[in-house]
Parts: sequence; C-alpha cells; structure tokens
Amino acid sequence: QVQLVESGGGLVQPGGSLRLSCAASGSISSIYAMGWYRQAPGKQRELVATIASGAGTNYADSVKGRFTISRDNAKNTVYLQMSSLKPEDTAVYYCNTRGYYAAGGMFDYWGQGTQVTVSS
Repeated sequence: QVQLVESGGGLVQPGGSLRLSCAASGSISSIYAMGWYRQAPGKQRELVATIASGAGTNYADSVKGRFTISRDNAKNTVYLQMSSLKPEDTAVYYCNTRGYYAAGGMFDYWGQGTQVTVSS
C-alpha cells in the first residue's frame, strides 16, 4: 500500500504564487515518475507537469515558464512551484506517483486532490 499526502493549495490573487507538495509513503521500492494533474469544473483531468526518476520533466504548454516541478527522491516527495498564476489555473490539483512496491509489482496512485483558486 502507498499513501499520498498533498498540501499547499489555497486562494491566491492573479499574479501570485503557490507551492504544492505531495509526499508518498508506504511499501515503496522505487518511484520512477511523479506528476501533477488538474481538473477544473466541467472539464477533463489534464496533465500539468511530470518528472521522472532521472529528473526529466514534461510540462503542459499552458504552464511552461510559470510552473516548475521538482522532486526530493530521499523523501519521495514532489513539488509544484506555481508562479504568475491566472484565473484559468483554478482547479483541483492531483498528485500522481508510479513505481514499484517493496515486495514487487508496479503501482499507480493518485492523491486526494487539493483546491487551487486564483481570484481577486
């Protein structure tokens, strides 16, 4: 079993910044990918950013240059630094992690989601 704990969401004014965190714990052997996705009301869940174990990153075009994803492998934690936030960034943000259990086998887990609201 793997647990994900997300934190850092909230209300921020346009142009402001927030940092999201997601910590994974449990019977983990290794994590090969962590990422953030978001879902706005009435829309499908979409990729925001992912980071691989080798630190390779991938970003949605809509957040490039404004958001930065990073990870601390020792803590099994992924971060999303969001800057120059826009009202269209308002959504529930979900953490995703994929890796291998200590006892073998692969896992793919989602966090519970954290609300980010950008509004004046």
